[in-house]
Amino acid sequence: MLILSLDTSSPGGSTAVVRDGRVVVQRAGDPSRTHAERLPRELMDVLDAARCSLDDVEAFAAVTGPGSFTGLRVGLSTIQGLAFARGLKVYPVSAFEALARDGGSREARAIWIDAHRHEVFATLLDGEGRTIEAPSSRPPVPTLDAWQRRLGTLPRVHFVGDGAVKYRETILERLGDRATVAETVPLLAGIAGVIAAGDPQRGVSPHAVIPQYVRRPDAELARDRRQFD
Repeated sequence: MLILSLDTSSPGGSTAVVRDGRVVVQRAGDPSRTHAERLPRELMDVLDAARCSLDDVEAFAAVTGPGSFTGLRVGLSTIQGLAFARGLKVYPVSAFEALARDGGSREARAIWIDAHRHEVFATLLDGEGRTIEAPSSRPPVPTLDAWQRRLGTLPRVHFVGDGAVKYRETILERLGDRATVAETVPLLAGIAGVIAAGDPQRGVSPHAVIPQYVRRPDAELARDRRQFD
């Protein structure tokens, strides 16, 4: 199966073509330009690089967040439109799941995604990949405080994601050698495409794809603040 995959959860994001469970081509996006400016051209470019056309695509994969609110809306609407036009399914994959897959470690994993406003979208998984702390949106120190009891039961925790990279010092100051922090952030489009290829039951109709925001969009929060000013 040929899958065209897109991630717009971060400013750069990525695109990928996955064939039969293997990444054929993957490209990082240009974070200096908005996703609205770059799509759907970036998807067509990655297909060209894989020597494929849109007619060859058999399914679409999309990272559903959490991450950039505007980026997610633009990216998901692009994928939904293409899938609807072709009569194909979309395979939704959360950024948390994609980041947890990278590297294959059996240690507990803390997924931290930069939520801006000095916060992180975060979740904690055990060594089997089961969620032991539900997704949240808090500043780094309150996140660690909320996880204190769980963290006390884990010998080591591996932190991944751009939020972990950004707040590396805070993590290591609190947990010391019980924590390791990934130094880089993988491109997620390829990982999402591989996950989609391995889980045929995940595919849904385009209209059924729902972004994972974790917290309310900034525009709604700003509107509420104005009501109380």
